[in-house]
Amino acid sequence: MNKPLRRISLFCGLLVLALLIRTNWLQYVQAEELSTRKENRRVQIAQYATERGNIIVQGQPITGSAVTDGSDYKFKRTYLDGPLWAPVTGYASQAFGSTQLESLDDGILTGNDDRLFFDRTIGMFTGEKKQGGNVVTTLNAAAQKAAYEKLGTKKGAVAAIDPRTGAILALVSTPSYDPSTFAGNSKTDEKAWVALKDSEDKNLVNRALRETYPPGSTFKVVTAAAALENGVVSDINAPTDTPEPYILPGTKTPMVNHASGCEKATLNFALQVSCNSVFANMGDKVGRDKMVETAQKFGFNNDKIDIPVRAFASVYDKTMGKDGNAQSSIGQFNTAATPLQMAMVTAAIANDGKLMKPYMVEQLTAPNLDTIEKHEPQEMSRPVSPANAQKIQQMMVNVVENGTGTTAKIKGVTVGGKTGTAQHGEKNAKRPYAWFISYAENPDGTSPVAVAVVIEDSAADREDITGGGLAAPVAKAVMEAVLKNKG
Repeated sequence: MNKPLRRISLFCGLLVLALLIRTNWLQYVQAEELSTRKENRRVQIAQYATERGNIIVQGQPITGSAVTDGSDYKFKRTYLDGPLWAPVTGYASQAFGSTQLESLDDGILTGNDDRLFFDRTIGMFTGEKKQGGNVVTTLNAAAQKAAYEKLGTKKGAVAAIDPRTGAILALVSTPSYDPSTFAGNSKTDEKAWVALKDSEDKNLVNRALRETYPPGSTFKVVTAAAALENGVVSDINAPTDTPEPYILPGTKTPMVNHASGCEKATLNFALQVSCNSVFANMGDKVGRDKMVETAQKFGFNNDKIDIPVRAFASVYDKTMGKDGNAQSSIGQFNTAATPLQMAMVTAAIANDGKLMKPYMVEQLTAPNLDTIEKHEPQEMSRPVSPANAQKIQQMMVNVVENGTGTTAKIKGVTVGGKTGTAQHGEKNAKRPYAWFISYAENPDGTSPVAVAVVIEDSAADREDITGGGLAAPVAKAVMEAVLKNKG
């Protein structure tokens, strides 16, 4: 073969080799990336070609599927009581994607998860249609309904936890939305989506997990824990050295109290009537670094709290000065918390100082209901000793029996709680947020439920009265529902 032909042959061989390498690269190396790209319409068509599995609450599905007419997508998602459960399910839309459990467990719900490979293979031989698996939640239907109905038209959120396990019993955010209204890809769905997306009420935001608020006086429970754990206080009924007025450290600014009798008040009485000065003083004595340490044991400054939906990190400032730390010790300044975080604080106190990792999915099941994955409760931390936790329990029970939280009383049940009204906005000019955290006890002393409630659109302007007047009745309704419906 002459030289020109050899060159041509070599060039053609290189082209064939390049083609083979490229083909194998696409088929094996980039296959998964290409098949999962949003631009790949075949993936979306396949995603909605079969009925999705369901999200389950206490044995009952709260989701479904319906045939879509005039579309490449055969099925679209439907929801039972969509606004009630939207903060739990999220949404699955043919046009606008998916969120929360619908997104995180999409592989199970569509039947595409690798753990369902055996089911898909058997179906090929038996002729059975491909089916999605199910997501079984920890939610308590009665508690969820009680929280949603009690919040009503108010802007707010509720998170309720079983302190013994970390199981989430209720997760409500209002105003809510109906995921069914934009589950398809029609013009009607688009119109509903745009209205929600552009709403000033932020209906699509899960306030229980993904909105942070100054926690106000509910944070005094954390400060009490820090003071007890660090030896600043040992006897909750002994007078403190708090002067009246109390001047913020390094300033000439007095800490304002909305209660009387705060001078040298005991920690117990200070929580009962919510003395700002006492807890600002305790926070200063504990010191910023130890306050940060205690707050972080409760879950603050943790940006990886997944239930499995990821919650926004709650914040206790690590760099502020002494005056900022004193203000933060009463839940103001830069302190910010999600309702889930404050439910975690309450759950840890109610569980004798042991904080269990919060979770919302009990198990994942195959279409034939075989268990694919089951959650086991996990201890997250121990922010406070059992002895000190029990002292804080005494203080919180006193708040409900004799203090600002009397509207949370339940006949024949021991209830502990703490009210809070969080000032915010420039010069605290905006209407305050109403908070209430609480837990209820079983006759054996264990607690089946810890609750945190926040209401945004409060019209009150005095510390803690709003929390007791608006948020406490919501928490009471949730606790009663759990106590009556433990199934």
